[in-house]
Amino acid sequence: MREPNVEALTEEQAKAELAELAVKLERADLAYHQDDAPEISDAEYDRLKQRNAAIEDRFPALKRLDSPSDQVGAPVAEGFGKITHARRMMSLGNAFDDNDIRDFDRSIRKYLGLPDDAALSYVAEPKIDGLSLSLRYEDGRLIHAATRGDGTVGENVTANARTINDIPIEISGAPAIFEVRGEVYMSHEDFAALNERQEASGQKTFANPRNAAAGSLRQLDSSITASRPLRFFAYSWGEISNSFADTQDGAIRALEAFGFSVNPLALHCATVEDLLTHYHKIEEQRASLGYDIDGVVYKVDDLALQERLGFRSTTPRWAIAHKFPAELAWTQLEAIDIQVGRTGALSPIARLTPITVGGVVVSNATLHNEDYIAGRDSKGETIRDGKDIRVGDWVQVYRAGDVIPKVADVDLSRRPEGAVPYTFPEVCPECGSEAIREEGDAVRRCSGGLICPAQAVEKLKHFVSRAAFDIEGLGAKQVEQFYRDGWIREPADIFTLRDRFGSGMQQLKNREGWGEKSADNLFDAIDRARSVDLDKLIFALGIRHVGESASSLLARHYGDWSGFETAMDAVEEGNAVWDDLLSIDGVGAVMATSLVTTMQQEAERASIDRLIERLDVQDVAAPDTADSPVAGKTVVFTGTLEKMTRAEAKARAEALGAKVSGSVSAKTDLLVAGPGAGSKAKKAAELGVETMDEDAWLALIGAT
Repeated sequence: MREPNVEALTEEQAKAELAELAVKLERADLAYHQDDAPEISDAEYDRLKQRNAAIEDRFPALKRLDSPSDQVGAPVAEGFGKITHARRMMSLGNAFDDNDIRDFDRSIRKYLGLPDDAALSYVAEPKIDGLSLSLRYEDGRLIHAATRGDGTVGENVTANARTINDIPIEISGAPAIFEVRGEVYMSHEDFAALNERQEASGQKTFANPRNAAAGSLRQLDSSITASRPLRFFAYSWGEISNSFADTQDGAIRALEAFGFSVNPLALHCATVEDLLTHYHKIEEQRASLGYDIDGVVYKVDDLALQERLGFRSTTPRWAIAHKFPAELAWTQLEAIDIQVGRTGALSPIARLTPITVGGVVVSNATLHNEDYIAGRDSKGETIRDGKDIRVGDWVQVYRAGDVIPKVADVDLSRRPEGAVPYTFPEVCPECGSEAIREEGDAVRRCSGGLICPAQAVEKLKHFVSRAAFDIEGLGAKQVEQFYRDGWIREPADIFTLRDRFGSGMQQLKNREGWGEKSADNLFDAIDRARSVDLDKLIFALGIRHVGESASSLLARHYGDWSGFETAMDAVEEGNAVWDDLLSIDGVGAVMATSLVTTMQQEAERASIDRLIERLDVQDVAAPDTADSPVAGKTVVFTGTLEKMTRAEAKARAEALGAKVSGSVSAKTDLLVAGPGAGSKAKKAAELGVETMDEDAWLALIGAT
């Protein structure tokens, strides 16, 4: 079943697909990083991210504030302390074939202004399929260990990390402040032995080594972690007090000298062709390595060039992961079920005859939407090879981990007689309301709103999720239970539980799985959650198209709840408040319309007002811009820059707190004009905008 080519998408179609991709990828991130229970295959995740990026490249103005391109990992889970990383833990961009790697090399040369024949070497190393970990050493002693989390805040697993033999408690010769980063993993041999012990003792077995490693490291009881055969490869670093190497290759050798295990297959490569040769060599050895890898990572060797290249929002420009192909298997489609999400989206799920793929039994697959199932869009045009999917069909699925796989193909020669096309429901299976598919939207949605129990429950789950209010002891299962019992129907109800049931809450503490202590702990957690940051609150409201990144931008723009609320009350399409909303970099008309519609809808607003009465919403702290001469200013670059590329100039300006715009307006503070500056320089002169050349710009930011 063929998706529309990105080049063939209309702007309206692109908006709709970016919205759908944001939802899918957010759910995948939470399942993989937070729950250690992935729902889609690595290959499918990579494909969706790649398609999202391709659409954003073609329609840059449509990039969402909650774009998956800007997300890393997932928020920390309940039960662990939190550690804020001194330097953010980033993810990696992905490549899928040899030409992608050649493009990667060309992009680096273009960014740095290097000719094609200039020397540019790399380091290639296996990409371990485990759990990322950051170790902080001060004066040679391990101070704490933290998981990646959402890249900014991770879980404190220090006690557990100390039980891993590959992690030294003390090191010598390293910088006084030294954050070592790497991957916790489990060998195939140790994994098999662990599962044998688990089965013999009547405990749950693990689906694969990655899940076993992640579950073992994230134990609240460190003695359990100590009993598990975990290992650690070091390959990178975070905050350091002083430099310890000039090259990536030298850094790996230094890490080894400090006492860390490094991967023996890491190799310095002088050319791109050397990288590809090493990749295919590792691919051939993959089955015999004794541990799981899912690709090879390439990094620019020269650390000074890494510094110049810097980072995108979530990935370094100087590194990329070359992924391995996915695994395939055939099985039969037994049924198609419909799940209703918090925005009313009807999501079809394939129920499969259980099949082992790569050593793991899988029985479910995502089917995305009705067009995906039918093999044609709403206009009747064929997509995805023109093969519709019917109950009873033999389908090919693929996966690259313990995940819900994707349907890759249908064997029409094995289709059972009498199989009929699947009829997608036009009413919500949960509340019976009409399920509407708007023009240009790939998703059909329940129109029931607040009366739909599925939407209500999913919105409550979103409200208490890790990235929102993160109320310890009130997870998805508890939300479902409390909703069934009639104890909570909307977010405000959460904050009245103690008052309505009394401090002991006899009805709760006598329930199975609860006791007086756990009930009191829940009440205390709810009380702590009353104080909430503005961005967390906006995100928790679950407004369609308003994700974490968008919530942060809105919070920074309006500063406090009063300012946000006042703007939402006053905004009308076309007035000054609407224009101000759209002036926020990254806010488009679709997101703005969804936000305003929700905030001005009577029933929704009444529910939000009841919630606000019970909260202490924290204002946004003003950023420290004392050391930046351009913080808060809008800068435009025009003409030819000779000392650095346009991309590097933009990255530096943004790192200093400036907003880089592509056009000159009355809001422009500074125009940096190189040779060949034309209409922008003329308009800047007309508006009285300060203009300077590249040398003056470099002097201003201290980069001469």
